Amino acid sequence: MTSALATVAARISAAARLTILTGAGVSAVSGVPTFRGREGLWRNFRPEDLATAAAFQRDPALVWEWYRWRRERIARCDPNAAHRVIATWSNGDGCRVITQNVDDLHIRAGTRDLVRLHGSIWESKCWRACGQPPWREDTRGVSPSPASGTCPACGGLARPGVVWFGESLDPSDVVSALACCDCDVFLTVGTSAIVHPAAGLVHEARRRGAFTVEINLEPTPASAVVDVAVHGRAEDILPRLLQGG
Repeated sequence: MTSALATVAARISAAARLTILTGAGVSAVSGVPTFRGREGLWRNFRPEDLATAAAFQRDPALVWEWYRWRRERIARCDPNAAHRVIATWSNGDGCRVITQNVDDLHIRAGTRDLVRLHGSIWESKCWRACGQPPWREDTRGVSPSPASGTCPACGGLARPGVVWFGESLDPSDVVSALACCDCDVFLTVGTSAIVHPAAGLVHEARRRGAFTVEINLEPTPASAVVDVAVHGRAEDILPRLLQGG
């Protein structure tokens, strides 16, 4: 692993354009429950059964109860070493960060130029899609309050400001993510590489000539495709890369 890390560190150091894609594995050590892990179970519901427009239409109070529980859990979490290293890189020139995470720990760590493909758990938006931009909620996890349970523009029901199963990503976020594939080095960190379209970004970056790297606890479908696959904890590996491998 040492030689692989030295190779990756050298590539990052020489890169004029660095792109980092992150998934749930980056936040897991901070205490954020991974979506598909045991911690994802809540009141005998599967997250996949709650994170849908159909579930919200059927029982918005139940869905909001789950998101309130998630917000309370995430509010107690702090950025870890992986978040901090990524923030350090992002504050240099030519670095862009794309995340599938909705916890905003990247933002709390100081990351700049962040593309949030799946939205933010700390935002709400209008269920009617009246045109009101998403609005920020209380980051202490106490929501929705009576004031934030409705759209400030039309008075309609508010919903969590995240992308649910079966929904399309914001087109502007997709455009930004694809633009990030024009880079010298593309790191995919802590992601299962099975959720599309995010899973296709590393392939697109490779097609455009980027040196591609996977950092993940376990092998994924991307492991055999990237130039270098390093398996281990992101909070251990990224500080080593920052220090030169």
